[in-house]
Amino acid sequence: MKTSETILMTLSVLLVLEVSYLIYVTRRSRGRSKNTDMYVDTSVLMDGRILEIAKTGFITADLVIPRSVIGELQLLADGSDSEKRSRARYGLDIAQQLKACENLNVRLFQDGNVAREGVDDRLLSLVKKYGGMICTIDYNLNKVAQVEGINVVNVNELAKNVRFARLPGETMELELVQKGQDSHQGVGYLEDGTMVVVENASKYVGRVMNIEFIRAIQTDAGRMMFAKPVSVSTNKTAQSTKRKSTNASDSSKVKNKAANITRGVAKKVKTTRDTATKNPKDTKIKSAKTNRLSKSNNSQSGKGSRRKTNEDRLIDLVEGQR
Repeated sequence: MKTSETILMTLSVLLVLEVSYLIYVTRRSRGRSKNTDMYVDTSVLMDGRILEIAKTGFITADLVIPRSVIGELQLLADGSDSEKRSRARYGLDIAQQLKACENLNVRLFQDGNVAREGVDDRLLSLVKKYGGMICTIDYNLNKVAQVEGINVVNVNELAKNVRFARLPGETMELELVQKGQDSHQGVGYLEDGTMVVVENASKYVGRVMNIEFIRAIQTDAGRMMFAKPVSVSTNKTAQSTKRKSTNASDSSKVKNKAANITRGVAKKVKTTRDTATKNPKDTKIKSAKTNRLSKSNNSQSGKGSRRKTNEDRLIDLVEGQR
């Protein structure tokens, strides 16, 4: 009996210990999952955009700045590289301004001034130990954290996702659904609901037309884009203008040719007149030959339907050469 009781007591103790361990692990994992602390990287502070995001109130988690991150910024600020020195000083200013934000809870975590294993490895170990996530724009740290199964908030990805879908200079087809605030404007909407105001397009309301984006603005009410029409009618007008100019140039060329011909004929007539005034005898001889030829033609035409013989053709040829 004693042996069996001892075995039962031992099994009961082991069972209690196992259950206690499972309860402890479960509670610890739940505590980690509820922990939403955001550990800030050095690159985020030197970038500075985290301050504007914090001012909008989108960061609801507690922002944790490890002391090792501040120590690295201080080390860079005292360095010899002027560019890194200025960026590190800017990062220290951003950390101070983050602590001054009223709608954000910022804590300075005392983990030592210097991280001998490196700041990136220190951040990974802190998140693994205490839970939370990492806020960074470092590409390599982002990839390593994903491999380790750690949540990462990347400011670059946020900026990429909230940027404009269309940029100035791009073209697309858009349906205009209504008139704009001005009488000459037409209004359409993109797939995400962004309003597009098209200049000089009020007559195209209810139609789909090609547009080219000019500029984009971001307001408190949302995003708005402006565009200009790139329609087929514009191309047709340009082609007709080009054709008109081509026809005008062709007609001007014809006129110039006619004028040149007229000048040449007038010159020849003038030369003939001058020659006639200088040699009146030659003029009389030529006029006599012309009269003879006309008389012979009249006589031949008056002979009726008689066909010309070879002798008649020879006579005509000789008279024509005189």
